[in-house]
Amino acid sequence: MADPYSTLGISKSATEAEVKSAYRKLAKELHPDRNKDNPKAAEKFSDVTKAYDLLSDKTKRAQFDRGEIDSEGNPAMPFGFGGGGFRGDPRGQPQGGFGGFGGDGADFGDIFEGLFGGRGGGGPFGFGGHSAPPAKGANVGYRLSVPFIDAATLAMQRITLSDGKTIDLKLPAGVETGTQMRLAGKGQPGPGGNGDGIVTIAVKDHPFFERDGDNIRLDLPVTLNEAVRGAKIKVPTVDGPVMLSIPAGSTSGKVMRLKGKGFSRKGGGRGDQLVRLMVDLPANDTDLAKALEGWTDGRAVRADLGV
Repeated sequence: MADPYSTLGISKSATEAEVKSAYRKLAKELHPDRNKDNPKAAEKFSDVTKAYDLLSDKTKRAQFDRGEIDSEGNPAMPFGFGGGGFRGDPRGQPQGGFGGFGGDGADFGDIFEGLFGGRGGGGPFGFGGHSAPPAKGANVGYRLSVPFIDAATLAMQRITLSDGKTIDLKLPAGVETGTQMRLAGKGQPGPGGNGDGIVTIAVKDHPFFERDGDNIRLDLPVTLNEAVRGAKIKVPTVDGPVMLSIPAGSTSGKVMRLKGKGFSRKGGGRGDQLVRLMVDLPANDTDLAKALEGWTDGRAVRADLGV
């Protein structure tokens, strides 16, 4: 085998990450499964693997850089046989080379299977002794627009998948725009099984409800009579209309609370609906103007504002 640095196309100063990156790229390009019409691919793949085996081992790499071992992992000055796949020991018995594919003859089937999740294990592609699981298919992204009221009440949503099938989706408590839900096995097929479906939620705006955390705000118009005398009036909520008692003498801006009429909370329960009363005076009502003739409200209602 040639110089391992040259084989991987890197410099001698390459970092561990650069060594691994170079190996990954070349191993994918040269793998025999992708080069069935090129018989030399297995040989080149073997050289790349040997080079990575040596350079990914800190001890062997240091020994090679110091000239203590050759590119096959053999001692630079063997006792008996020179430079090849075997070396002698003091007893005169040939032994397999260090760190490469020595005299015992490596099984390329093991290496190829290890690269794509077969028998192999440690190392970036699963070389070693443990199986690397085959890759799942790609995930598929979906965007689901949810009506405001449905999000607040966690109403079931129907979604159409990429294969044309529809499923009913249960919204999670605390759902909001940007919430993501994972649909296991609803992605693209792959050798290790289907990927997942990733649903991103977008909660639609509402014409008169406004979200405030887990609470819902509503500006409620009331007549002057209702504000002055008090009244029971129907108020819309995400669960349907309810009756609200307006106390006599209510002013614009007064906030009233409807318990448990807000969004579902992650920890359980629901927020509230906050109803702000907005006194709506009639426009150009001469009868009202006549009724107020001679009456003056002398309160200092803007004293807190310094005016």
